[in-house]
Amino acid sequence: MPETIAPHHETTPDSVSDSADLFPIREVARLTGVNPVTLRAWERRYGLIQPTRTESGHRLYSSTDIDTVHRILDWIERGVAVSKVGKILARNDALSEPAQPSRIDTEREWSQWQDHLRLAINAFDDRELERLYGQIFAAYPVAVVFQNVLMPLWQQLLRHQGRFGQASEWLFFDAFLRTRITQRLQVVSASAAPRVLLSAIAGECRELELLVAGLLIGTDDIAVKVLCVGQPFDELTLICEKTRPRALVLFSNRSPSSELPSRLKRLALTLDCPLLLAGDASDLAEQSLAGSSIGCLGNEGRSMQHRLQLFLRGTLDT
Repeated sequence: MPETIAPHHETTPDSVSDSADLFPIREVARLTGVNPVTLRAWERRYGLIQPTRTESGHRLYSSTDIDTVHRILDWIERGVAVSKVGKILARNDALSEPAQPSRIDTEREWSQWQDHLRLAINAFDDRELERLYGQIFAAYPVAVVFQNVLMPLWQQLLRHQGRFGQASEWLFFDAFLRTRITQRLQVVSASAAPRVLLSAIAGECRELELLVAGLLIGTDDIAVKVLCVGQPFDELTLICEKTRPRALVLFSNRSPSSELPSRLKRLALTLDCPLLLAGDASDLAEQSLAGSSIGCLGNEGRSMQHRLQLFLRGTLDT
């Protein structure tokens, strides 16, 4: 059946049997995890890939094009803006050896984005903040956006509230981010994908930190449902009984108390799903939880997501 993708209403060929080594855009999206809209943007906007065209204008990608998509993803995952990837790929091809982007240059880019954000926050300019927010998401993957640009700035504003107006600036930025992330999570949690529940340990993180964790942990195959901050610990079993999630993830950014491991182990005994721990407390409590059924996801975006996938896959195999 022809493939139709908004907004350009392009269709892939009904048959590519005469082009056995070429792939339609739908197949490339399946193989790489990059959606067709993004593939077109990388072609039209940045010239990163150049698929061939059929007489009717349908895109066909070679195995080399697919390799290039994977190379692009590798650089983006390292925090390189998509607008800079083309130069790196061209230089690599010319030298026939891997080139390393300057970490200093990359961090300077992040700092420049933060400077622009500060100006918008200082002016309480929500429209400019929205514009910058969209530009940053167009340049970097979600994990880089939050871990290297937005959350470090949020933490700086939180720590430095001595001067008149600074508390209001932090509240303005915090409310802006919470609204945007909540909207994203609501769309994801409404999907038919199996759910993972994410809950804060009371008093051990701020709401935005919990929401960001939910955004970073989620995948196309697993939707994360974030429970409200203040969720009673002793009622988590009830919620899991009624909603039957794939896993329950508890989040904490505080140093774990001495009784936390025993509390978690008791909770795990009452659940019909895996119990996992994420956040700074996860790394600090990992040794005390060794040998138990409780998995530790850490506090780094890609690592949390990867560990969650591995853990769920492991439970499926058992």
